[in-house]
Amino acid sequence: MIVALPGRALAQTDEIQVYTGEIAPQGVFNLTLHTNFTPNGIKTPAFPGAVTSNHSLNGVPEWAYGVKPWFEAGLYLPLYSVDRATGFGLNGFKLRTLFVVPHAEDRKFFYGTNFEFSVNAKRWDTNRVSSEIRPIVGVRFGDVDVVFNPILDTEYDGLKNLDFAPAFRVALNLSKVWAIAAEEYADFGPLHAFLPGGQQSQQLWAVVDRGGKVSVEAGAGVGLTDASDKFTLKLILSIDLNQAKKKAG
Repeated sequence: MIVALPGRALAQTDEIQVYTGEIAPQGVFNLTLHTNFTPNGIKTPAFPGAVTSNHSLNGVPEWAYGVKPWFEAGLYLPLYSVDRATGFGLNGFKLRTLFVVPHAEDRKFFYGTNFEFSVNAKRWDTNRVSSEIRPIVGVRFGDVDVVFNPILDTEYDGLKNLDFAPAFRVALNLSKVWAIAAEEYADFGPLHAFLPGGQQSQQLWAVVDRGGKVSVEAGAGVGLTDASDKFTLKLILSIDLNQAKKKAG
């Protein structure tokens, strides 16, 4: 989900990523650094005092631990952003529990569900508490991965107000290390009444991934509607801390 829509007060997002069902191995700590910058975004704040996406830098360190081959626990802290109107500030924190079929990276069909609980600063969201339910469904056709995250966001204001913000990814694995992908992120609005097309957020991304001891994902996204940021960049760096510690010793 990229920007706010009428009826929702979330300014934007700190994380732009399709979940593929891959998690840290059991007993391994992982650190992922999410950073995104919007050179050309929405200039009107979603609510008075909100972070404005135009020319904003957003990010968060994501701390994760592989509890079981099918369960990863995570903490996003600190969430931060910098924009021209409000300057630098902290935006809250998130707790995450991710349940997946074990060894999703080796399966032709893989699936899982992620649950997030967010505590939000006033500059980030008018609701202090919100959550995300993110199902994961993926199919692998040779070197091509197709992954769908039919995300539901809630501010604990009733089932009919669940917000549908799906994410979709098609990736071509060029080798064991390199991949290129097309991703799409959307926000259709509440389930009981989708927003008109022009008020929905729709963004299309081109992404490059490189695996290894430090995995890298870089991408650029363009907005397809007036309710979307026109141009956004993202960079995601990930490393297993256990391995880094052993190497340093």
